[in-house]
Amino acid sequence: MKIAMLARRPLLIIEVLVLVFLIWYFQSTKQTSSAPAPSVATSSVTNRSSAVPDSALTNVYAHNLLLRKGPGFRVYVPWLRGRMIRVSRDVNPSFDEPESFVLDIERGVIHTNVGDLTSFLNDALAKSPLKNIALSGDRDQLNLRGTLHDVVPLPIQMVATISVATANRVQLHVTKLSVLKIPVKGLLGDFHLTVSSLFNPGKIPGIEVSGNDLFLDTEKLLPPPHIRGKLTSVRIANPDVEEIYGNGQEDVTRVAQWRNFLRLSGGTIDFGKLTMHHVDVIMVDLANDAWFDLDLAHYQEQLVNGYTRMTPQAGLEIFMPDLDELPHTIKNHNISMEWLKNRNAAPPPDVTSK
Repeated sequence: MKIAMLARRPLLIIEVLVLVFLIWYFQSTKQTSSAPAPSVATSSVTNRSSAVPDSALTNVYAHNLLLRKGPGFRVYVPWLRGRMIRVSRDVNPSFDEPESFVLDIERGVIHTNVGDLTSFLNDALAKSPLKNIALSGDRDQLNLRGTLHDVVPLPIQMVATISVATANRVQLHVTKLSVLKIPVKGLLGDFHLTVSSLFNPGKIPGIEVSGNDLFLDTEKLLPPPHIRGKLTSVRIANPDVEEIYGNGQEDVTRVAQWRNFLRLSGGTIDFGKLTMHHVDVIMVDLANDAWFDLDLAHYQEQLVNGYTRMTPQAGLEIFMPDLDELPHTIKNHNISMEWLKNRNAAPPPDVTSK
């Protein structure tokens, strides 16, 4: 009997070990199946859920708006319909920070003065060998004259065809490049001049060179607030460069008789010390002229010298003078403590006159 039990003991030990292994295996499998997804999948879901929904974006409508984008650069907007896209998820679009948002245009027409563009390019290309740039042209033809600073200063002339390229960029296809009015083909051996050597591509954001083609990304190249959208046409309409987004040209004719304005609706924006949710603001040009001159660097001065009223829907209607119509003398728009303490004193005339 003892011998039989001793013989069976190793079998019992093996069975116990097998049973323990099976219990551990099934428990481990159950825990694995109920474990959370890998961190990559969790991050992806978080990114999608944290994206700002369309309902939280601020819609933009503008008619005959002259928008100053920094000193010396202006864009003229006969019509624009689009949205303000925040650059940073946690930072509201702000009038005081033009780089805090991008204007995403659905339909619109924008003009840039050739003279303004010339001045801007001379500043932007300050580190390139091409200096003293002068632009001119008509329709799809662009002429560029300048001075190439190589061994000796050389006058340069470039003729290019302007068109829309992929990724909503502007393409300049160079058809003629001359030095001292001599075609470059006869001088390449001496000067090694190419389109690429004129613009130093890669060092200037928004400019790419491929062979005889220049590609301009205006969202990166021009000063903020940056503008993007489905670019459908670009041409020289003297004295401006005209860009059309979507079928915005049809809207320009439809709204031709409207007063100049900028309207914002939906989403959240900051301006000055104020933050407005469910935005409902319209800025109306007080002047009866061609353009509503709005300078983001001095818009608060325009606000102070205009007047504001609240709509029944708790929106704001702001009537603003053009920048060049601001008074040269600074008025006192503050309400004094003396007036607050004396109900019999008349209010300041600069308050009641509005």
